[in-house]
Amino acid sequence: MRPADPATGELRGGGDRYGYYVLAVLMSVYALNFIDRQLITILAPDLKRDLGISDSDFGFLYGTAFGVFYAVFGIPLGKLSDHWSRVRLLAIGLALWSAMTALSGLAKSFAQLGAARIGVGVGEATASPCAYSLISDYFPPHRRATAIAIYSAGLYIGGGISLYFGSAISAEWNAHFAGGSAPLGIVGWQAAFLAMGIPGLLLALLVATLREPPRGRFDPAHEDDGAGHINPLRDFARSLESVLPPFTLMASARNGVGALTVNLGGAVGAAAIAWGMALLTGDWIQWIAFALGCYAVFSWGQNLRLNDKATFDAVCRSQALVGITLGYGLVTIVGYAMTAFAPLYAIEVLGADPREAGFVLGGAGTLGGILGVIGSGAAADRLAGGDRDYRRIWVIAAAAAGSALLYSLMFTATSRPLYYALNFIGWIFFSATLGGSSGAVVNAVPARVRGVATSGFILGSTMLGLALGPYSGGKFSTLFGDLGAGLLVLLAVIPFGLIALGIAERDLRKRRQESGVSSA
Repeated sequence: MRPADPATGELRGGGDRYGYYVLAVLMSVYALNFIDRQLITILAPDLKRDLGISDSDFGFLYGTAFGVFYAVFGIPLGKLSDHWSRVRLLAIGLALWSAMTALSGLAKSFAQLGAARIGVGVGEATASPCAYSLISDYFPPHRRATAIAIYSAGLYIGGGISLYFGSAISAEWNAHFAGGSAPLGIVGWQAAFLAMGIPGLLLALLVATLREPPRGRFDPAHEDDGAGHINPLRDFARSLESVLPPFTLMASARNGVGALTVNLGGAVGAAAIAWGMALLTGDWIQWIAFALGCYAVFSWGQNLRLNDKATFDAVCRSQALVGITLGYGLVTIVGYAMTAFAPLYAIEVLGADPREAGFVLGGAGTLGGILGVIGSGAAADRLAGGDRDYRRIWVIAAAAAGSALLYSLMFTATSRPLYYALNFIGWIFFSATLGGSSGAVVNAVPARVRGVATSGFILGSTMLGLALGPYSGGKFSTLFGDLGAGLLVLLAVIPFGLIALGIAERDLRKRRQESGVSSA
């Protein structure tokens, strides 16, 4: 195994103090990531009233507008994180998404808020590829799942902070300026966006001071061979070109007429899906955005296969990685829909005061999320000891089944205390799926492609979970006239997620057997 480079000044080993300092900063970044992403949920009643939007429109703002661009830009940004300064890239991304969150507070229409959400998605696409890769170079393989789970706890801390402080800032602002004397005519929900976005600009300065560790520090030296021959920014530009229409056509044309024809076929297929679904649902902007994301992913995969076959094989042809990504992605269709509408259900269905809902649901999400993600990460590391990575899948599958059961009870609850209690337990199970999945992903691929693999993993949960879950939950809610029933329909995808996880488990078990290690 490769030791740390003395020239960097890094301490040796995965448990040094500086490594944990970096982990604490990265967890804070992830907390801000989810504050800015989740804040919109507690403000939903005010947004629906002031902007005149429906549940499905809100699902689009929370999920699709953010998620599609988060996924699409995550691909080239993940590639950039494999070959450029991860610290610098993360600091730039944090500054961008924080600024766009603040700008959300100046939105006066559905379209303006949607544009700001797109900017938040692009900025946040830098976070996990950079963080996963940095953590993998500060902690050895047998401790990565635990370290990444601790990082992931920032998600739930941020979610809780956003719900509590978002509702409190909005309520206090509206109470203080009840006479309509607010500066620039800003109302409570706008003030909440402004207040939550500004701290990220300060944290970006701290992130920029972190040390960049040797890449592949704890991995076999041959895994990182050839990385020094890549021009990072030129490679990023090429990667961006491969996902951003209409430049995708130029990128495919460089590989010949056949490649261009295939790419055009992908574009036509995505457009046909968008047309059909838009005619069926009447939601043109949702399906245009979703089709754009699907076409971008298709173009990226084609470009990667033609120009970087080694990475394509390591990421796209890994049954384990694809199975984990699809399995977790299908589970998050349910999870993201529940996350998006849980505050709205408490307020509109159970009659909770927004500040009460923000405080209780925020606290439950924080505590339950931390317990679930760290506990599952530690459990996955323990179960996978002795080169048994396939056992990490057991943790993900058990957590997915448990979260489905809890949500089925939660959205049939008729009392707020029961609803709040089920929400807390549900967060433990849902967050446990992430704790198990994240560690499985970084250990399933070589060091040189972890950024791309992480982007692919995030891509699955985003294009499936964020781009479809909240919108679908809102759409079914509108159709049924019942928010709880609309959300519960989504539980039908859980069995398919478990099947995908089963495929991943089988592939990891097969790899172990082929490596000559006897099965336990």
